[in-house]
Amino acid sequence: MIKPKTRPVESLQVADLEMHPVWQFALAERADDTAVRSVKRLPVSTLAGKIVGTRLRLANGEYQWGIVSNLDAKNPEMNEHFLVLSIERNGRWFHLARYFDSDYGVRGPQALARFLGFPVDDVFPISYDVRKCVKGHPATLAGSILREPRVRLTRAQLIGMAVPKL
Repeated sequence: MIKPKTRPVESLQVADLEMHPVWQFALAERADDTAVRSVKRLPVSTLAGKIVGTRLRLANGEYQWGIVSNLDAKNPEMNEHFLVLSIERNGRWFHLARYFDSDYGVRGPQALARFLGFPVDDVFPISYDVRKCVKGHPATLAGSILREPRVRLTRAQLIGMAVPKL
């Protein structure tokens, strides 16, 4: 069986996502930890080690292409805090920082709104729906990315949530 070619994740374009919405990191195949390969068989059973390209709906009703990653197919609370989002506009990508990321001040919601050319209230909440690509609970696979989480967790709470209990 021939494995699909790998490429750097940052080289993905909207046309790639339209053709193959799910991409898997190919860590074992290359020294480059950004290498991805397209996933042909959908829906996938897990998003571990994968990203999903999808059309996102902004608060103002406009659609933009984006990439969702770090999406937990079973736990919406995890997604509220840990989901990673990148949005494409005019061939450029913006990677939204989460509230606990060190560069939140320069890559947070206000910066995304500027990148898109809208007021922040026209951007958030951002709706996503990846149910056609992933098996899982519908409430976790279709949701909204809020400007701010309903509750900001402390660093200890974030670590406790992120590290699986043994």
